[in-house]
Amino acid sequence: MAEKLAPEKRHSFVHDGKTIFEWDQTLEEVNIYINLPPNVHSKQFYCKIQSKHVEVGIKGNPPYLNHDLTCPVKTDSSFWTLEDDIMHITLQKRDKGQTWASPILGEGQLDAYSSDLEQKRLMLQRFQEENPGFDFSQAQFTGNCPDPRTFMGGIRNG
Repeated sequence: MAEKLAPEKRHSFVHDGKTIFEWDQTLEEVNIYINLPPNVHSKQFYCKIQSKHVEVGIKGNPPYLNHDLTCPVKTDSSFWTLEDDIMHITLQKRDKGQTWASPILGEGQLDAYSSDLEQKRLMLQRFQEENPGFDFSQAQFTGNCPDPRTFMGGIRNG
């Protein structure tokens, strides 16, 4: 049932009419997807993940991304992979349940409506995680959604 509450679509970060990356999030992770240029050997790509910074590029060239992250991540459980001409960066949120408006600090922020939808979806993910026998995929909130990190005593580590 948890897959019913997975991100329905990725958000796009577009700059000067070009998609720089796509991204989505769960309670625990933020995922960044970058389409790789053709004719570059996979060993030429690199990705450095720090607690509040990410750098991505091709060795010997200026970085493609070199930005501070919106929120801190756990570097020991964050990683990146290359598959089907896409770099997939998995950032483990340091604060489980925190709703990120964008992976990159000050860039490509979700609008208020989209951010609210993300927070509601993460809250339902939390309910699903804490109550595995129930299906929350059709549940809806009326009014403001509470913060999934702090609602009713906060997220239980189990």
